[in-house]
Amino acid sequence: MAAKNKSGAQGLRRVLIANRGEIALRAVRAARALGLETVAVYSDADAASPHVWAANHAYRIGPGPSSKSYLNVPGLLHLAKAAGCDAVYPGYGFLSERAEFAAACAEEKLVFVGPTPEVIRIMGDKAEAKATAVRLGVPVVPGSVGAFTDAKAAEAEAGKIGFPLLLKARAGGGGRGMRVAQSPEGFAALFDQAAREAEAAFGDGAIYLERFFPAVRHIEVQVFGDAHGTVRALGERDCTIQRRHQKLVEEGPSPALSAATRARILAAAEKLAKGVGYLGAGTVEFIYDSASGEFFFIEMNTRIQVEHPVTEMLIGHDLVQEQFRVARGEKLAAALPPEGARGHAIEFRINAEDWRNNFRPMPGTLKRWRPPVGPGIRIDSFAHDGAVVPPFYDSMLGKMIVHGESREAALAKARDAMARFEVEGLATTLDFHRRLLDDGDFKSGAVHTRWVETAFLQRALNGGE
Repeated sequence: MAAKNKSGAQGLRRVLIANRGEIALRAVRAARALGLETVAVYSDADAASPHVWAANHAYRIGPGPSSKSYLNVPGLLHLAKAAGCDAVYPGYGFLSERAEFAAACAEEKLVFVGPTPEVIRIMGDKAEAKATAVRLGVPVVPGSVGAFTDAKAAEAEAGKIGFPLLLKARAGGGGRGMRVAQSPEGFAALFDQAAREAEAAFGDGAIYLERFFPAVRHIEVQVFGDAHGTVRALGERDCTIQRRHQKLVEEGPSPALSAATRARILAAAEKLAKGVGYLGAGTVEFIYDSASGEFFFIEMNTRIQVEHPVTEMLIGHDLVQEQFRVARGEKLAAALPPEGARGHAIEFRINAEDWRNNFRPMPGTLKRWRPPVGPGIRIDSFAHDGAVVPPFYDSMLGKMIVHGESREAALAKARDAMARFEVEGLATTLDFHRRLLDDGDFKSGAVHTRWVETAFLQRALNGGE
């Protein structure tokens, strides 16, 4: 008899892929490998996208704008039921971290391939997530206990915490609803800006405050839990190379951590995930201060991440397949502990953006898409010759992931692969990555989360090393 998961469903047979692009195609392939039928959805802008013809069945969900298609909860649930699905796979972005969507799936007796609605709600509220981490003994960044909707009340608390301060939206992420206040002067204006942006992006304008560290690394830990109470930390990824809080390059293991610090960070992530009864794939994020050796919890992403292939390359295990296995009630695979990790992996986001022009998105038609091939090179993408990149969604065309026996070997492989990567028709971030790979600071690891903006781009755009 098939195992029961927490929703009470007996196994899985057919799953709705509630996403698009690279992750939708990835999910279709992972489900197929497990013998699951897939139902794709597509907007008018994505009618010719590969995930549509790769799935067993595909249905139009609405016009191009995501608010009328991929965020159309009633439409998605209606399609899932009409198509005979017993599960919904959210991927990343869109509805993947919406507790109300997970709850709506449960109400329709559809398995949500992810954590429970309550865990999504707790960890999606940054203030509550921080309070949970404190309760469980996980170190957190000094800051406000709760979030604020009033600038005056927030300003009073800011004086107690001390400047510089980071203002962050209570809901959501990706750098939206985020500002840095260097001093009390101008704090109220920055608060109002962050609150308006957060309200527009997430429907929640509440802002909480954290002590701002100007030069830290960003470390995230891949965690996985099953319905039988097992939770494991599967190693860390270093996502320090970012711009405006958007990750550009991610690698693992982190070149900045000692073995002792790595063990402590993994243990902290596992404690937090276990403490909330985590189910499925998630990522616990920390900032790491190289000068003091301290690390602090900042947030948790309750979904699979864009950068999960880094961990897959290190441990040799398909995490999207593991999501489906866990969702149908199976125990975590024995191959998942990080002791099996080997070598070094690096992922590069290939975006349709003009990086020389403030990373301006470049929708349009790809005339040529020739990614490199070879041992230790992986391309996750929906792109192909003639692919139309619509203006409605994220600008990512795909990801190139390389693996080597050491960081130096992985960097050498990445330089060779980037030199052979051919794209025509649209501006992309390929040349940004080529220049990054030749940068001395990046090669030596002398970087921090603001390094791209404060140092690298100035050199690259001025033609210097």
